[in-house]
Amino acid sequence: MPTPKRSEIQPGLRVQVIEKQNQKSGALTEGVVQRILTKSPSHPHGIKVMLQDGTVGRVQWIINNG
Repeated sequence: MPTPKRSEIQPGLRVQVIEKQNQKSGALTEGVVQRILTKSPSHPHGIKVMLQDGTVGRVQWIINNG
């Protein structure tokens, strides 16, 4: 399944990201988007964001809040 496009991501959205050091293991981190770091509309490995806790990673999933 393709990763979400930049247009689907906005600050305040709950997402699951993969951090650089976890790319091999595939471990995901859940959090709320603070800033979008990728400028292009899409990226093959996911749009890079900073979460509210300072974690930087590429969005793999958007969590459905209801």
